[in-house]
Amino acid sequence: MKVLDLQCPHGHRFEGWFASAEDFESQLSRKLVECPICGATEVSRMPSAPRLNLSGASAVQPAADAGELQARAMRALRELLEKTENVGERFAEEARRIHYNEAPARSIRGVTTPEDAKALVEEGIDVMPLPVPTALKESLQ
Repeated sequence: MKVLDLQCPHGHRFEGWFASAEDFESQLSRKLVECPICGATEVSRMPSAPRLNLSGASAVQPAADAGELQARAMRALRELLEKTENVGERFAEEARRIHYNEAPARSIRGVTTPEDAKALVEEGIDVMPLPVPTALKESLQ
């Protein structure tokens, strides 16, 4: 099993596990390798060094690297998705109903146009764009 360090054009770094370097190249050419953060299939292999287990190494913990920060962001996003109701295309309508006390107060998420989002803000309704990575749009096994 080969563990490769990969990166998408947006700078998201992640690991990929493949049977061989040829297997990676084959999957890459068929657009099967995808960034778990943004879903981009334009992925490049990054230089990597073997991890060494040095006895007597310092016990000082290194600062979190980009991969750890991305993992934290994914965990936070996953938790947010679990704690909000997906109202889909009805987002603007449902946000207004909640704001004007016509529906129970709750945290919602969904899809709306930039124009509708701007109108909601102008009405005093707080909204925030939240791009959801492809990896979180479907249930994980």
